[in-house]
Amino acid sequence: MSTHRPKGTLKIVFTTEDLALTRIANRADLMWEMMGSLHRLQIRDGGATMDSWRRQAHLRLTETGLLPSVRALLLPLAPRGPYFPDFLTPIEAQLSDENAIQALLDTPRARIQHELDLLRHSTGLASADLEDLARGNPQTIARLGNLAAAYCDTILTPRRPAIDRILAQERAILLRHLSMDGIEQTLAHLKPTIRWRPPTLEVDYPPGLDREIHLRGRGLTLIPTYFCRANPVALVDHRLPPVLAYPAPHRRPPDTGATDALAALLGRTRAEILHRIALTPGGCSTTELARRTGVSQATASEHAQVLRQAKLITSVRQANLMLHHPTRLGNELLTEARDPHSGRTL
Repeated sequence: MSTHRPKGTLKIVFTTEDLALTRIANRADLMWEMMGSLHRLQIRDGGATMDSWRRQAHLRLTETGLLPSVRALLLPLAPRGPYFPDFLTPIEAQLSDENAIQALLDTPRARIQHELDLLRHSTGLASADLEDLARGNPQTIARLGNLAAAYCDTILTPRRPAIDRILAQERAILLRHLSMDGIEQTLAHLKPTIRWRPPTLEVDYPPGLDREIHLRGRGLTLIPTYFCRANPVALVDHRLPPVLAYPAPHRRPPDTGATDALAALLGRTRAEILHRIALTPGGCSTTELARRTGVSQATASEHAQVLRQAKLITSVRQANLMLHHPTRLGNELLTEARDPHSGRTL
């Protein structure tokens, strides 16, 4: 007898208002990346890149002493089955990494208990720590938040430059479709695992699992992810803000000739900073520049000031952040450095 199970389908039904309210995540979502990475640790997929990452992750978790706690508390919350608790991926992660961890710590006990009951019915609670968490033990909730923060710092931070590059490429493509062709063409770009069949977005889901979500004027947040490599994922609780986390294509890095040519003109670090700013829709903060280029915040600020004086970037203060954007001249410089047939060389 065949054991093949037909693939499932998630249908997300839009109204005209939902199309207008559809958003694209403006940053890497720490918690979706955490959950995706926990799945990748358990499933041997993703090719050589993920094999290398898994080896490094296991080594770092062992060296830091986190491995036993990850096995006891985090991995059982991310089983290979079709369900993991929604409270692990709070929408507050779109504000900052700090907000993500705080939202996890602030999850009401009743919600934790309810969602762990769903996990128990789906795949079971695989550890005593999860049973303790399901009882709403405040010490275990605090331990979960601290462990999530330590895991992300140990496992995701070293990978952050690659994560940011991949997700910036995907966001830039989505925003270009949005500005040139509108939201429906943006949704149509998400194929092959996601198909736009107006007024419904059809999404490949795990075998045997079919769902239908009616947005009803709430819109949808699209969250491209680095570590989500299988099916796109939506939240189970229909009362939460609707999101769709999906695998961002792992495209090849841009031709390094652009960086080499710019480095000869601007210096390698300054060229990299200009490149990073251009890859970040919505503006790149000085703190992000420092993290992504491996320099101090003071050094990143100095380089940004030079680029601003050269009219290659513009900087705008937003609340307590200084956000940097490429100017038209800066974008043209990057384009000419990248294109060997532009008629000019740097």
